Amino acid sequence: MDMKGKVFIVAGGGRDIGRSCALALAKRGASVLLTYHASADAAHEVVAEIERSGAKAVALKADLTQESEANGVVAAAINAFGHINGLVHVSGGLIERIAIDAMPLQHWRKVMDVNLTSLFMMVRATIPHLNAGDSIVTFASQAGRDGGGSGAVAYATSKGAIMSFTRGLAKELGAKNIRVNSVCPGMISTGFHDQFTQSDVRSKVAAATALKREGTADEVGQLVAFLMSREASFMTGNCIDINGGLLFS
Repeated sequence: MDMKGKVFIVAGGGRDIGRSCALALAKRGASVLLTYHASADAAHEVVAEIERSGAKAVALKADLTQESEANGVVAAAINAFGHINGLVHVSGGLIERIAIDAMPLQHWRKVMDVNLTSLFMMVRATIPHLNAGDSIVTFASQAGRDGGGSGAVAYATSKGAIMSFTRGLAKELGAKNIRVNSVCPGMISTGFHDQFTQSDVRSKVAAATALKREGTADEVGQLVAFLMSREASFMTGNCIDINGGLLFS
């Protein structure tokens, strides 16, 4: 999967799965602009690691729920590298576990903005710069299929919407030979679950998978690299599970 000469934006590329996506693409020769919101030190470490491998990278702080900043990320990628060949949108989050009957409207809107509206704005800004053979990868979740865990209805809803967005966008862009796929991670060992999932729940979920373990961020990054490559040239509109056999869609 030679990606020399390719340029990709990895939204949320400063840590965990986003970091692994950025590194997997750069390992194959691509140049990467990665965004971060709060993880500045981690993001610049990713850039340094990419540069040590001989590839090029730029880290840019951005609040992707703001239209001007989403547009600015794309402009920065064009300014740094001259063109764009694809977008990997990892950025998002659960924010906080809150049951619907206790949920303020502000929380609902924040979750939708962080996960769904940011994706819409980044995709809209990126599309004019894409050409035949280019690709977009979105990030949904197993929660988008099964409704998520306790207090995660808003998050699960946003991730289900990302699946529909992915399928619709694949239809819109198919005539231009631009592919759009989504990755749906299950229990992946990341800071997300360190923060939001209790250890006993994690152990129970891992034991329920066919492979009897959690996944790794690097395993997700390898899948994303494949989806962004020429080797996946007839794949579009897919929502691909990576959950160790916990859920079969």
